Amino acid sequence: MTEPLQGDIGVIGLAVMGQNLILNMADHGFHVVAFNRTVSKVDDFLQTAAKGTSVSGAHSVEELSAQLKRPRRIMLMVKAGEPVDQTIEHLLPHLESGDVIIDGGNSHFTDTERRLRTLSNKGILYVGAGVSGGEEGARHGPSIMPGGSPEAWPHIKDIFQSIAAKAPDGQPCCEWVGSGGAGHYVKMVHNGIEYGDMQLIAETYHLLREAVGLSNEDMAAAFAEWNQGELDSYLIQITADILAYRDTDGQSLIDKILDAAGQKGTGKWTVQSAAELGQPVSLITEAVFARSLSALKSDRAKAARVLKGPANSDSHPTGEAIGHALYAAKIVSYAQGYMLMAAASREYGWDLNYGAIAQMWRGGCIIRSRFLGDIKSAFDKNPELTNLLLDPFFADAIDSRQLDWRDVVSSAIANGLPVPAMSSALTFYDGYRSERLPANLIQAQRDYFGAHTYERVDKPRGEFFHTNWTGRGGDTSSGSYNA
Repeated sequence: MTEPLQGDIGVIGLAVMGQNLILNMADHGFHVVAFNRTVSKVDDFLQTAAKGTSVSGAHSVEELSAQLKRPRRIMLMVKAGEPVDQTIEHLLPHLESGDVIIDGGNSHFTDTERRLRTLSNKGILYVGAGVSGGEEGARHGPSIMPGGSPEAWPHIKDIFQSIAAKAPDGQPCCEWVGSGGAGHYVKMVHNGIEYGDMQLIAETYHLLREAVGLSNEDMAAAFAEWNQGELDSYLIQITADILAYRDTDGQSLIDKILDAAGQKGTGKWTVQSAAELGQPVSLITEAVFARSLSALKSDRAKAARVLKGPANSDSHPTGEAIGHALYAAKIVSYAQGYMLMAAASREYGWDLNYGAIAQMWRGGCIIRSRFLGDIKSAFDKNPELTNLLLDPFFADAIDSRQLDWRDVVSSAIANGLPVPAMSSALTFYDGYRSERLPANLIQAQRDYFGAHTYERVDKPRGEFFHTNWTGRGGDTSSGSYNA
């Protein structure tokens, strides 16, 4: 008599995220079968972190698939790109119609779309699940953003919502996002907003240090105090911890860390998608480029000895004003992220639930904050809300802080302190609230040199005109290229 199949889900990939997700699943009563391409890692895991748990191991994908209940559920926690495709190819001979493959890595959403199309033709259900929260979140409750084959959701819902973080109201930070690559797209935008948040906080730290003259200890106290109020968030919390941390010699560790930021690509993907969809996510773009500029450390060191900034300015913002500017700019960061998701939802037919996305981000993930409860409330009140800035709560929040925001940005410029994210957020806000922009001149220029045509304010939208500006051009308008 053969033993009954025991595995509720298989997980491939035993780096720290994979191991912690497995232990999280085991804690919630699920029998997990673990596999890794380097099979010695399986035995090491079972003899160390997973010792005494219900986790079992497999030494081949064939053995893995043989241990799983039908339909099989297999989660990939491997490096994005070619390793995902290779793992899928190895799995396919051992799967059958109706089985579910879940990619829990940071895959590009277009790769998820491609894999879904290929696998659906073979009868395999495919899910691209964004997982946020780092190794701590994976172990104790991440934010999970699944999308792909809708038929797969009933098979994985119980597992994912059990292991996900819980919002303050007890709701799981995991819900079905949408079809296709929607899950990985939402995770990509999450990471883009994360870039923006981190850059805004870094600029705030720089202003408090250079313009206000606070010590690391005083800044740590300021961030800790902010974390008790409207700026309450994971990133503000860890910033307070970082600024208070001392190295083994008793000195502040933050002062010893090289000012050259790394990046893994998700922020760049967000900016690229925004450009393709024509969405002005200027703050996230500046955050990405700020990291690129920081990486030019040797060039900046040379430039610092040659290029001069302004003389000392009498303009010095208060710490309270800087906190207000941070909050206002943060609203713009999320507003731009939601604009981008709305454009993608229209373009790809995903029908994203924006309130549910805010719910998924309220716990477990890197950008979790009190702020997201306000975003969820905004979309609960008005599911057709076209921009967060138009919600009364956020409109009033910015209005009551914008003088401080403007003073802080002006003071930073006067003192020669770079605030690319905070200033671009303000410029976006002013542009978005302007009924008339100088783009009419750009259209005239385009028509002048390229006969690209223009619309008129005294004619219906969609009616285009061309002017022979010099009298030497023709009357034929351009229909073949844009500039």
